[in-house]
Amino acid sequence: MTQLGELELEQAASKAAGNWRDFDSFCWFRKGELDDPSEWAVIYHSHRDSGLLDQSNAAVIVKAMEQFTEVDDPDVVFESHNHFAVGHIDGFSIRVFRNGTITEAFKTYHELAERMAEYPILDEEDFSRREYKATLENIGESAWRLKPEFDLPSEWEGDVYDWLSQNRDHAVECVGDEGASPEEDDLEAAFTALGYERAA
Repeated sequence: MTQLGELELEQAASKAAGNWRDFDSFCWFRKGELDDPSEWAVIYHSHRDSGLLDQSNAAVIVKAMEQFTEVDDPDVVFESHNHFAVGHIDGFSIRVFRNGTITEAFKTYHELAERMAEYPILDEEDFSRREYKATLENIGESAWRLKPEFDLPSEWEGDVYDWLSQNRDHAVECVGDEGASPEEDDLEAAFTALGYERAA
């Protein structure tokens, strides 16, 4: 299916406007508040179980769209819709056309969509930070059996991550979209190398 970012601006605008009418099992209550609902689109960027990439891109998109929400007659309204399968799905409604002209809001979103069509990560620094944080959380969870056996200092997860990065980089390689999850033997090797003493 062709994505909006793969289309020229005019084509993307024509495709997006009124897109909510084609959604299956969907009722958009905001349409009753609008004089021109056919000139609006509903765009989703993430849901309850979104991975790190979608979370990161969503943060960039939300930041870019905020400027269009802070006026009396906004061209962007953030929305969260509930669904029995995914819990909730988040995004925004966006006015594509105003008086027959493509809005600056849609132009801004389309630029981001074009960037994602060319390369999936909108902000490398943000995405890397999320991967790192998720990996630290995964290290803590993966060591659930080892932790009671050692006297661990505060913020030990970061030290373990650093050791693994330098000595067993495969263990902290993110192959999915939820950060890296080191194996227990890699963690035990890190604990030993870092001089963590066995609990009495």
